[in-house]
Amino acid sequence: MINSYLDVTRSSDLSDRKERAVYRFLEVLPACLSFGTLILAIVFSWLLPAAAAIFIIVFDFFWFLRIIYLAFHQTSSYRKMKNNLKTDWMEKLNGLSSCDWKKIYHLVVLPVYKEGKEIIASTVESIAEADYPKDKMIIVLALEERGGKETLEEAKEVEAAFGKKFFKFLITVHPKGITGEMAGKGSNVAFAVREARGKIIDSFKIPYQNVIVSGFDIDTKPYPQYFSNLTWNYLTAEKPLRSSYQPIPVYNNNVWDAPAFSRIIATSGTFWQMMQQERQEQLVTYSAHAMPLQVLEEVGYPKNIVADDSHIFWKAYFYYDGDYRVIPLYYPVSMDAVMSKTFIKTAVNQYRQQRRWAWGCVEIPFIIFSFLKNEKIPFREKIRHSFTMIDGFWSWATSALLIFFLGWLPLMLGSQEFQTSLLSYNLPRVTSYIMTFAMVGMVLSAVTSLILLPPRPKRFGRLKNVSMLLQWLLLPFTLIIFGNFPSLDAQLRLLLGKHLGFWVTEKVRKAD
Repeated sequence: MINSYLDVTRSSDLSDRKERAVYRFLEVLPACLSFGTLILAIVFSWLLPAAAAIFIIVFDFFWFLRIIYLAFHQTSSYRKMKNNLKTDWMEKLNGLSSCDWKKIYHLVVLPVYKEGKEIIASTVESIAEADYPKDKMIIVLALEERGGKETLEEAKEVEAAFGKKFFKFLITVHPKGITGEMAGKGSNVAFAVREARGKIIDSFKIPYQNVIVSGFDIDTKPYPQYFSNLTWNYLTAEKPLRSSYQPIPVYNNNVWDAPAFSRIIATSGTFWQMMQQERQEQLVTYSAHAMPLQVLEEVGYPKNIVADDSHIFWKAYFYYDGDYRVIPLYYPVSMDAVMSKTFIKTAVNQYRQQRRWAWGCVEIPFIIFSFLKNEKIPFREKIRHSFTMIDGFWSWATSALLIFFLGWLPLMLGSQEFQTSLLSYNLPRVTSYIMTFAMVGMVLSAVTSLILLPPRPKRFGRLKNVSMLLQWLLLPFTLIIFGNFPSLDAQLRLLLGKHLGFWVTEKVRKAD
């Protein structure tokens, strides 16, 4: 059993029967809300079609307003990112008079499983090409013992090619089968940071507050001024030691080669993070992110949960009694869209990745239970965060189905009396008008996605650009197949107590 509520990841971790019952109820809650909504939509369409029709019209109109609201955030965030890409961040660092930026070290942790030398080398090379002084950068290739000897040999080859460019270059091998750990990124990162601290940070007596830890997926390639931008934000933050730092993930590494559905999902993820950067009160760490080493030492990186990227934020938030936030960087890092060797395997991998991300629903019971335990956080903040989390995962699991499919059920299941009513006649017309106006969000996404594209490889003709635009017509299908379904899958697993293990997304790129 655990010693603190901060270490709880599932109801079985709790020894107290009442607490375990409360936590188990909270684990069941997301699926009950999502499946309950879908079931009630069907039942009401059959028994009370008029009420269901009114609900659908109101719901569609609500989402129209939400799309417009989010579109403004997306546009604002894009403009800030564009300006930040043009800014000389080294010049801004040199202009800081209140502190010496050259004391700041960057510890970059790159978890590796079996991604291959090409993926590892391209990421390390992109870091080596960054404008931040390399004598202030520590690179850790965090290998898994279960990855095998071949991966270790590949890591050593990368070290031989790039190791001397940095202040320190460390290869760690995370042992398998450690009691209390879940095999995956979180436990590997925790082990790697501990090794780097003991062998490098402590040996050179570098203050923990002068070290910023960036936890990257192995396919993450930072844009040239990422680390100088991060350093500037760290040094100018109101509370640098009470903050994490979040860039915008742009899935450009293999975007020209990935299938259309994969590109849509990846780009939608980019746009969602853009929107979240504008809503700082809701921003939570995701994928590539950074935080002070001092925070990691005080809080402890989670090593027994799949959703470690978001969980470390919430763990720090509760450890500091709500005095913790995420600072948006409005600066991109490039990552891979899901792609495999075949179309079918890509689709399967895409679904599994989305299900893994949707497994973030485990944060709902953790957050609400932690709010019940922590009396120092204002009640208003507890309500706001709880509602935001529940609404987010409920919308993920239900919205596309309600908008594109279940909205027609009153016409299909309703009584003869309803089908001859004025409301029945106008339902498809009203919803069609609302959704047509809502397409402004899709058009904005399509145009922005073209602007964000890297240069087209020579092996593709100009017609490829047309396909990049037309792919957005697939959005309703991708939202349901790779949005609603994996989210419902994850919530159902949580309801049944069948917890997911960590699954590593396959990395495949084609040579130019």
